[in-house]
Amino acid sequence: MRTLIREKRNEMNMTQEELSKALKVSRQTIISLEKGKYKPSLVLAHKLSQIFNCSIEELFIFEGDENVE
Repeated sequence: MRTLIREKRNEMNMTQEELSKALKVSRQTIISLEKGKYKPSLVLAHKLSQIFNCSIEELFIFEGDENVE
């Protein structure tokens, strides 16, 4: 899974620390999300989409075996 969290965050001139505080998660969680190393809960994905004013599908790009075929 690829994410566009870093790109969206940078568009808003937001630091990882600011985003982590807004979401009430650790900065390490943000780092892991941006690197695609951590798959967020549906609630966290929803909160991210609200902050960035976009859909969950715009933030998370599912590839390969992650898609239903």
